[in-house]
Amino acid sequence: MSLKTQFMNMSRKPRGILGFLKLNRMNGGAHAKMADWAMSVYQGNPRKFLDVGCGGGRNLAAFLRRYPDAQGVGVDYAPLSVRTAAAKNRAAILAGRCQVVEGNAMSLPLPDDSFDLVTAFETVYFWLSIVDGFREAYRVLRPGGTFMIVNELNGRNGVGEEYEKIIKRMTIYTSEDLEAALKMAGFPRVRVVNNNNLLWMCVMAGKI
Repeated sequence: MSLKTQFMNMSRKPRGILGFLKLNRMNGGAHAKMADWAMSVYQGNPRKFLDVGCGGGRNLAAFLRRYPDAQGVGVDYAPLSVRTAAAKNRAAILAGRCQVVEGNAMSLPLPDDSFDLVTAFETVYFWLSIVDGFREAYRVLRPGGTFMIVNELNGRNGVGEEYEKIIKRMTIYTSEDLEAALKMAGFPRVRVVNNNNLLWMCVMAGKI
């Protein structure tokens, strides 16, 4: 496996030096621009939010700045991601506004009805079962809360298929795939927003 391929596979579960470099790259550049675009799409004002698959913690920090009265929790199943995200958000953690915990999207270590907003930035590609993961998001959301999925690839032009060949156990979903899975998981309302100039996709589902 080439070094480039090894680096790309760090997207799924970062570890070691390559994983650290991948997390730092994911905290900036096009990833950050896409995340900021998606945050502008969301019009709520959460008191408490959860970022599933928080990676390097950049989006967690951005939400804490955007909503200065809110509390945030980040969850990731990669120990390196947990450490990196915690370091990124150290001041907020010390202030009691933030937690970063190790956990799996299939079984979140969090209580029911806890969050006004749950986000998943470029992570559902790697979930073992998106329906099971979406059910967990539904469980931890408060009634009236929003689950927001943000993907850089929308499965429309063949680019995703190339990534699937390179990155192990990666699946690219279309908006129709995600909407069907969300409804299976219990979400009655789903809205899709596409960035027409790029492949970015933001899917928002509401819990009644």
